[in-house]
Amino acid sequence: MGENSLNIQVQIQPGSSKDQIIDLHNGRLKIKISAPPVDGKVNQNLIEFIAKALGVSKSKVKIVKGHTSKLKTLRISGIDQKSFSLLLNKYRES
Repeated sequence: MGENSLNIQVQIQPGSSKDQIIDLHNGRLKIKISAPPVDGKVNQNLIEFIAKALGVSKSKVKIVKGHTSKLKTLRISGIDQKSFSLLLNKYRES
């Protein structure tokens, strides 16, 4: 049987003072990323940030759409919707 995976849509705001999950905005998870939008740094920072926030390895987080856009689709392996919601709520409360 295959591993659970979850696709989430995100809206990125690069060049922020710190990495943080803001809230849902137009059906997308709005995330501030401290990296500048240069040479893929935002994508790398986003993957590291999401992996840390959800407690999964970086290899479990992939950008499947929107590599050069502020609107991206991420696929996170090894997690289901319920676990994602619980971890996200815990992270946002801290």
